[in-house]
Amino acid sequence: MSIFQEMNTYGHEQIVFIRDETVGLHAIIAIHNTVLGPALGGTRFWNYATESDALFDVLRLSRGMTLKSAAAGLKLGGGKAVIIGDPTQLKSREFFHAYGKFIDSLGGKYYTAEDINVNTADIAHINEATKYVSGTPSIGGNPSPFTARGLYMGMKAGARVKFGTESLEGKTVAVQGLGSVGYVLCEHLQKEGAKLKVYDINPTIVKKASEKLGASAVTAEEVLTTDCDIFAPCAMGAVLNTDNVKHLKCRLIAGAANNILMDAATGDALENLNILYLPDYIVNAGGVINCAIEVDEAGYNIDVVNAKVDKIYDTTLEIIALARERQISTYQAADEYAEGIVKAHKD
Repeated sequence: MSIFQEMNTYGHEQIVFIRDETVGLHAIIAIHNTVLGPALGGTRFWNYATESDALFDVLRLSRGMTLKSAAAGLKLGGGKAVIIGDPTQLKSREFFHAYGKFIDSLGGKYYTAEDINVNTADIAHINEATKYVSGTPSIGGNPSPFTARGLYMGMKAGARVKFGTESLEGKTVAVQGLGSVGYVLCEHLQKEGAKLKVYDINPTIVKKASEKLGASAVTAEEVLTTDCDIFAPCAMGAVLNTDNVKHLKCRLIAGAANNILMDAATGDALENLNILYLPDYIVNAGGVINCAIEVDEAGYNIDVVNAKVDKIYDTTLEIIALARERQISTYQAADEYAEGIVKAHKD
């Protein structure tokens, strides 16, 4: 993999490789675009099979953050970080202090927050070494509930278009991934009367969803092919490609995972199958909205956060309308919408 070629492909400004062997830290910070403001994006802690896999992930994720912030109307750019290794073996206060010092050395060009395997306690440790963090326990806290809320609102907007009503009562939703976002989404859905089919690699959380929310458990293979009205991918990205979408038995896709589709061709394939895809960075922007309000000079206000998160409903309708007007996929429409905002500021 040519790093500069990859940077050119995705349009990145900067990639930072960091290491501290005293604590076993190996990480990559990707700053995609700072036209609208400092880059903000969470830190993902994952035991990647190869360093190339980690680089591929952070490049796609950071670009997605640029588009997500732009589409949500935030004065922020896009960035992301990945820490390579086993979080169960490496996590410690000293580890995150070392990591925080590297973030601090960027002088505010990049703000980090929670992501997979990084929680509010970890953010608090990073915060002891740098002020360039969001999602701190004492202010904004865990952004995941806001991500779930925004996804729920986007899903209702999609249902309004696809099913003729925004009500999700009686609709069957297959949720892939019951982490801090996926489980809260299920709570919203269960409260409204939706039927749940769920899968997670952790059988304990699946059992909890079954007992507390009346969810039906499905296998990893079944979650992609089970009969449902809505499929909600809330785990890792690139879960859908031009081959496996042929086996979907849903009419609407709305998930919290980043980069749900492998590529633009998958978006076209869904369009041809008459499956309405709600672009991930449009409907999962609730978390970054919460983080953005935390670092805003005006100060944190949860009422402002919730009002902005709920506007995801309107943005979702706008993207669908744009796709239909231009006769393109919603995947492409979202990119045109967000990239247009960035370009307008750049020019």
